[in-house]
Parts: sequence; C-alpha cells; structure tokens
Amino acid sequence: MSENTKSNLPGWTHAYSGKVRDLYEPADGSVDRLLVVASDRVSAFDFALEPGIPGKGALLTQLSKWWFDQLDVPNHLVDEPAPEAVADRTMVTTKLEMYPIECVVRGYLTGSGWAEYQVSQSVCGVPLPAGLTDGDRLPEPIYTPAYKAPLGEHDENISFEQSVELVGADVAAALRDASLAIFRAASDIAEQRGVILADTKFEFGAHPVTGELTLGDEVLTSDSSRYWDAEAYSTGTTPAERMASFDKQIVRDWLSANWDKTGTPPVLPAEIVEQTAARYRELIERLTR
Repeated sequence: MSENTKSNLPGWTHAYSGKVRDLYEPADGSVDRLLVVASDRVSAFDFALEPGIPGKGALLTQLSKWWFDQLDVPNHLVDEPAPEAVADRTMVTTKLEMYPIECVVRGYLTGSGWAEYQVSQSVCGVPLPAGLTDGDRLPEPIYTPAYKAPLGEHDENISFEQSVELVGADVAAALRDASLAIFRAASDIAEQRGVILADTKFEFGAHPVTGELTLGDEVLTSDSSRYWDAEAYSTGTTPAERMASFDKQIVRDWLSANWDKTGTPPVLPAEIVEQTAARYRELIERLTR
C-alpha cells in the first residue's frame, strides 16, 4: 500500500485526513478506538507541502511511542496490532473526548514568541524580563495555550483566562499543570542526550470511561516540537548557530526565504527534503540510543 493511500484498511474505515495524518474508525461500528496513521506529508505555515519527507511517518510514530513509554502519565495508546501495511507508522488509540486546547509550553524564546516579545515584552500575555534575545532560555518554562479552531480555520493563541472560559477552571488548571510537568520531565531526558527541547505542544482529552485526563495525539515529535543541538547552542554566537534544529525548521527557513506566503507554496527542493529527513533521523538516534 502506498504511503499516502487513504482507502480502507482491514478492519478499519477511513474517517478523516488532516495535513499530515489520516484517521480510521473500526469497521464494526464501535466508537471506542481510532487508528492514527502518520503520513510522510509535511506542513508549514498551515499549508501541506510537496514533496513529503521520506520515512517521516514511521520516524515520528516511533518517536511518539518512545516518548509515551518514557512519561509517567496516562496516554491514549492501545495494545492492539495495527494493519500490517501501515504498522510502522500507526498508533491504535482510545478515542478520547478531546479538549479544544493546544497546550503549548515554551522553555526558550523563539519563533512567534520572539516576534511577539519584540513588540510587547511578553508572549501570549505572559510578561517576560527585558533584554532577552532570540533563542534565549526563559527563567522558567511558560504555558501559552491556543484554541484549536474548527477545520479550515487557524488556531488562535489565547490567555489562560480564556482557556478557563472554554473548559472550566479545574480542567484548564489540570491542562496547564500536566503540560508543564511533562515538559520539564521531557527536557531533563533530552538534555541527558545532548538535546534541548525548546518548546512543544500537547493535546489532552478525557478518557471516555473514567474521565481521566489523558495525553493524546502525537507527543514530543519533530513536528510538534523544536529540538536544538545542545553543543551548538553552548558554542554558537548567533541565533542561527545556537538553534541548530532537529525539526522542520529547515523547511520553514527555506519557505520564508523563497515564498511570500500567498498562493500555493513552492515545491521543496530535493536537498531541503533530504536535510530535513536526516535531522529527523539524527534526533531519534540521539534520543533513543
């Protein structure tokens, strides 16, 4: 079966395709599980790009499963075999009642946070010290939630107070506290392997039977996180040198230099595709060895 095939798999019916993943529901009509298939498609700036990154789906699935195994938190994985044709890039999961919050945690100042800081000396309403530069480590990790917009719309950064309005005070606090705790634990694990976790996003849902807060979606992958080389960070003298990235920043940088973000994105050059694939592979080798 080809990597981008979205036809039904044995025992499963195709339900939905996002920019980079395909979801399947049990063909028998049960509603307790989902099959999450990671493709090789790559997205940036809310666009799916061409071509994909060879092997990306399998690599990121491997990394998610590894992280789920490292983290002492309830997660949505189900111990059930996946269809053989997509087994290396598939997670069988519990179908959670997902919260409409993207739980972003930032340990370093960069990306959209850096852009906002230059204007307001804050990130998503969280005030920060004066004098920080692009790539600086924050005094403490900060929680900056986003509202997961309906299909076809852009996610929106929100304040913690707005997240309370969406899900209630108890759930909002639980999402924040769990996200910060997981980020700190994952950062310690990554740093032991010479890798900096600069920022990431988590998604949670309520378990359909117990109601327990449960970690879902992918977790701590190169698509949902920024990872940097710790040695380069300590020796680099410019932001570009310090933030030697193990994620799709190579793609973002090339697009920023070659596209004005209007119309259809250009096709990615072969060398950008291979550089990105190589960095994905190196991250997994570093973390899981």
